[in-house]
Amino acid sequence: MAGKVKWVTDIEKSVLINNFEKRGWVQVTENEDWNFYWMSVQTIRNVFSLEAGYRLSDDQIVNHFPNHYELTRKDLMVKNIKRYRKELEKEGSPLAEKDENGKYIYLDFVPVTFMLPADYNLFVEEFRKSPSSTWIMKPCGKAQGKGIFLINKLSQIKKWSRDSKTSSFVSQSSKEAYVISLYISNPLLIGGRKFDLRLYVLVSTYRPLRCYMYKLGFCRFCTVKYTPSTSELDNMFVHLTNVAIQKHGDDYNHIHGGKWTVSNLRLYLESTRGKEVTGKLFDEIHWIIVQSLKAVAPVMNNDKHCFECYGYDIIIDDKLKPWLIEHGQRPDPQVQPDQ
Repeated sequence: MAGKVKWVTDIEKSVLINNFEKRGWVQVTENEDWNFYWMSVQTIRNVFSLEAGYRLSDDQIVNHFPNHYELTRKDLMVKNIKRYRKELEKEGSPLAEKDENGKYIYLDFVPVTFMLPADYNLFVEEFRKSPSSTWIMKPCGKAQGKGIFLINKLSQIKKWSRDSKTSSFVSQSSKEAYVISLYISNPLLIGGRKFDLRLYVLVSTYRPLRCYMYKLGFCRFCTVKYTPSTSELDNMFVHLTNVAIQKHGDDYNHIHGGKWTVSNLRLYLESTRGKEVTGKLFDEIHWIIVQSLKAVAPVMNNDKHCFECYGYDIIIDDKLKPWLIEHGQRPDPQVQPDQ
């Protein structure tokens, strides 16, 4: 691109605008010639819709792939990872190796998950194998902890089903789809509190896969000390790290926002657990990220005008095993300029 980059955005967020201005880029309107358009999901949908008949020129790039939701919707992410595992198994790949209990040795990085209402019967079967376990329910299309709750009894799901006015779990209904996942009830705690990692990954192309990890990820801490006690299942300040939830807690710190940098976490783990196991943990996290991207690469519409910045949410358990919880597009309303 000759000259200065001409940019447009339909998301009025200072974290974006400050960055574009710092680079000396020139703001234009969408009706003028532009090179870089940071679009909302709705605008991307319109641009790539068949009805729009819109063609991007060679010097224009946008911040989402046409079917970005294959990785960012909770249900589709899980569906794609399950399909990826099966394909590797079919090929006889050593990556798909299982242990004596039938668990994947290398590809077991997403908690056991089912779609509701579609997989209700499969979920019940799994629930009955370990009736004392806790499960977490999340609406597929929402973010920032909205609509999330924990359950440890089947009756709670039946109540939710009734409250949602679903006629039957067996038939797919028009009601909102949820995912239900086995809750990681043994998270690694620091200062007695649960936390997760938010890591940023930029994908410039899926075929071939090229991705970059942003160095400045962070940890988000809960404001209330963790307990697996069933009496606290409804206390989201104990269980959900989302800033959108924690900022309403009495103990929320508005200065640091209950956050640590990933480099601080690494230093803490190196001093408490040793350099070797810490290095292994971070290698595993990077490996999980690459595998999740490989899982969606075959279905991703790899348009040369697109890139995507994903926010990965990772939870580490007390055995230092990392789990992929979800990803979203970034920036979102949860990411403030100070992040």
